[in-house]
Amino acid sequence: MNDSLEDISGVPRPAPYQERAAHRESDTPNRLPGYVSFLILLAAISTLAGYRVARFEIAGLRWFHTAPPLASALVQRPVLVPASDPRANNTDAEVISHLAPQQQAERLLELAIHRPDQSLGLIHKNLDSWRGHLQDTDQLFHLVLAALDSNDPRVRVAAVEIDLVANNLRKSPQSLAKLLNQIHNDPDSRYLALWRLGALGNRGVEPATVLATLLRYSHDSNQQTRFWAVEGLAMLGTAESIGPLLSILAHDPARQVRERAACNLARSGMLTDEQRLTAVPQLLNLLDDDSLEPATQDLVCASLQSITGASFGKDPDAWREWWAHHDRPERTHHVPKGLLLA
Repeated sequence: MNDSLEDISGVPRPAPYQERAAHRESDTPNRLPGYVSFLILLAAISTLAGYRVARFEIAGLRWFHTAPPLASALVQRPVLVPASDPRANNTDAEVISHLAPQQQAERLLELAIHRPDQSLGLIHKNLDSWRGHLQDTDQLFHLVLAALDSNDPRVRVAAVEIDLVANNLRKSPQSLAKLLNQIHNDPDSRYLALWRLGALGNRGVEPATVLATLLRYSHDSNQQTRFWAVEGLAMLGTAESIGPLLSILAHDPARQVRERAACNLARSGMLTDEQRLTAVPQLLNLLDDDSLEPATQDLVCASLQSITGASFGKDPDAWREWWAHHDRPERTHHVPKGLLLA
């Protein structure tokens, strides 16, 4: 299974931290139980590898922030605001309150991944006081990625909020304009800007403008640009993101981009479970599309199984029979017939 996964993804396993530092400047039923594991592993490996490419291997980017001067470290730390949630652990809060803002955010996000009810209230209470005191370090970035892999949507939201604060992006038209300028005029900073553009739209900042921009770059001739536009669509997490992700899954010429579209439809990004369910009818149509290559149909099948929890392999009739008895009116989402045409 590990060998086949590596062959399909075409992405090597994440390199050790030392290697990243060196690049800082620069079809049968018995296959069914493996489909969901394949998709989950693929999401983790492909996402992390993609972030590494953008963060550490694109020439001219400096994503690793050096420690602040000693004078900055002596500036008075913001006071940690108590959470109103009585379930919060007072001892943990007291200890964390004596940490520097960077460590407060990192510790609380780490706690949120494992014990959300004890930390999410503190995170949201203290976002404003952290602004201007957080840096987008490797440590915080990897915690954000880990939190975005949580099954709890509240934890994903907290990760998005902290990442925006660490990058000094307020939920405002000015931040939107800043990201649009980077995307349109600075190819070296375009990739994560597309990702954060989607996050900003998810938090309510001009989602229609965000969607139009991401759709434009999802058709770019550069594969990495399309990859990050797909990530942005997943971070946007609106119903309008689903049709484009389905189209990219079916027709993008790059295998890596198709894989990311599948992973983002199935479990990554900011889409809700109910939104993912609306993709099922069109995924069933794709499963029945003989023009798709087998690897893409594997992705479609894995997406279906991950979203629904059902297992019917590549049998579209069995899937439709099952869906007919499990669908509910609120799950339906109309996709124009011509949407998935190349």
